[in-house]
Amino acid sequence: MKHAIIDSPIGELTLVGDGDVVTGLYFPHHWTRPDHTTFGPRDDSAFPAATEQLKEYFAGQRKEFDAPTRAEGSEFQRAVWAEITKIPYGSTATYGDLATAVGGLPHEVGAAVGQNPLSILVACHRVVGKNGKLTGYAGGLKRKQFLLELERPPAAERGQLW
Repeated sequence: MKHAIIDSPIGELTLVGDGDVVTGLYFPHHWTRPDHTTFGPRDDSAFPAATEQLKEYFAGQRKEFDAPTRAEGSEFQRAVWAEITKIPYGSTATYGDLATAVGGLPHEVGAAVGQNPLSILVACHRVVGKNGKLTGYAGGLKRKQFLLELERPPAAERGQLW
């Protein structure tokens, strides 16, 4: 295990993994951040593909990630996380939508979303509450709002001129 810390517009991001495979991406004060002593030594040159793709994402130049990742979790959690990867850039889905897709209850889906170890790379910020309401996010609602706004198309593309 090793970890890298990279700067981003929403604060430092800690990438954790084994070899070139990212197994965790955490914010400062992340709700479910594991003990940092399990991250292994710091190597800011680790995970070059994920680091570059995150920079491109924040620059508005990338809509999907294909850096090597591996998320550890229960079968249900992995099913929820796989469903999250199907939510297109710039779109959202509700916890209820995911519950219907994976055969669970919205609160069970919410718990699985909250345990997503690959924030941003598995875009759990795209999961919203009923009627589009912003609800919990392991990195905080300000970060969730920032990420959703980052993915929002310019007004001209939305058909708005002013």
